Amino acid sequence: MEKKTLLAISHLDKSFNGQSILKDISLEVAEGEVVSIIGPSGSGKSTLLRCATMLETMDGGSLRYMGETAARDVNGKSVYAPKAELRRMHRHFGLVFQNFNLFPHYSVLKNIMDAPVTVNRIPREEARSRALSLLEQFGLSDKADAYPYQLSGGQQQRVSIARALALQPELLFFDEPTSALDPELTGEVLKVIKQLAGERMTMIIVTHEMQFAREISDRVLFLEKGSILAQGSAEEVFGSENARIRDFIGKLA
Repeated sequence: MEKKTLLAISHLDKSFNGQSILKDISLEVAEGEVVSIIGPSGSGKSTLLRCATMLETMDGGSLRYMGETAARDVNGKSVYAPKAELRRMHRHFGLVFQNFNLFPHYSVLKNIMDAPVTVNRIPREEARSRALSLLEQFGLSDKADAYPYQLSGGQQQRVSIARALALQPELLFFDEPTSALDPELTGEVLKVIKQLAGERMTMIIVTHEMQFAREISDRVLFLEKGSILAQGSAEEVFGSENARIRDFIGKLA
């Protein structure tokens, strides 16, 4: 049975102040797939994620979620759907940031419950039950009443992942989820992401953790200067004979 395509990006172009950041990027992600995006700093990885999640507008190209068109290409320019339609499409995905972005004045429990109640209008008790279940899943049951400043970086990032999952998205984006963590705390966050991969959660992960990307990914994209230099299975990309890719992976491995 053919897997459902959750995300389709075609011929994405993006520039800032006349400088081209992304050039002719096309990407499709199927249900249950884990896609890692790797490449040097400044290659456009985070901008690609920001365009995919509509935090940035594309200059050219099209964007579709679950078969619905968020942006279509009209004569080389991206034309977006009405805001009400885009808001509905936002519910298809969650985004985990580098720097956690938790509300400092909310408890851990309230951080996780807030969006399901205020955005998705689900009953408070259901949101609470869902949040407590996620905290248990991620080994944080004893932190429900704590505040972000009382948590380690690794714990904050696990709360951030729980918060994204509380909205029950079909697709989860990670923008370098361990870049703000020291090596000891990195492992506990990667363990959670591996757990989600084992549950066949659809994920797109921007990462500098090469061994992790190799282990977890169904597909890997290598970005260089705003273009896709290579894409394929983890073994294909990590086994590439391309000198630039071998040099990059060798330095980070």
